[in-house]
Amino acid sequence: MRPYRLAMFDLDGTLAASKSEISPGIAHMLCALLSTIDVCIITGGRFEQLDVQVLQHLGNTCNRGRLHLMPTCGTRYLRWKEGGWTEVYFEKLSPDEKDRALAVLQNGAEKFGFDTAATWGPALEDRGSQVTYSALGQNAPAEAKSSWDQDNSKKEALREFAAARLPDLEVKSGGSTSIDITRHGIDKAYGARKLLAALHLAKRDMIFFGDRLDAQGNDYPVKAMGIDSIEVQGGNDTIAKVKKVFGDLVS
Repeated sequence: MRPYRLAMFDLDGTLAASKSEISPGIAHMLCALLSTIDVCIITGGRFEQLDVQVLQHLGNTCNRGRLHLMPTCGTRYLRWKEGGWTEVYFEKLSPDEKDRALAVLQNGAEKFGFDTAATWGPALEDRGSQVTYSALGQNAPAEAKSSWDQDNSKKEALREFAAARLPDLEVKSGGSTSIDITRHGIDKAYGARKLLAALHLAKRDMIFFGDRLDAQGNDYPVKAMGIDSIEVQGGNDTIAKVKKVFGDLVS
């Protein structure tokens, strides 16, 4: 197997269940990798969610200097410097772009009968560089999310509705119940390209692990750009497949 210099991971469905904390096994795996190579976590969620789900569960000896964080699909990039997380860049939407995106998502949710009030937390969220609609709310349990739209028809109807009304913005499927709106050309491949350039690495130096590598999945753009990619289903599967690639490093 190729000696990769960078491992990139999706978060929800890959390192942890949606909006859930990583397991001790995942924390051990990440820290083992960080002792030798660079690791990136890329997600549609906010930095604050990464902190709750991942960062608070890494041990004090974990080498955060090799850890790269890319919330909101790589429109924001943070690194550990001088004892804290430092922003490398944050490509924010304009107030007009955010206002229009939020209004269209609200209108679409009402049109299709999605209740934006009776949810687990807010359904609509301004993430700075991304606007997100989560049909069941940001804090909905994984079981409810997985059963809400099993054929993706509800989410796709809203995505098409919003895309037709926001031609100057990118409207794409996010997680199992979410729609993300960013500027055009923003997806996880965007973040991967930015990170490779920052680290002066080639595509062959990187491997990606994600749970949605099908053509409609939000992890697919990384695979499509030619990065070696492995599909996983949850934390335990991720650990097993990382061990197959990196062997004794994560045993």
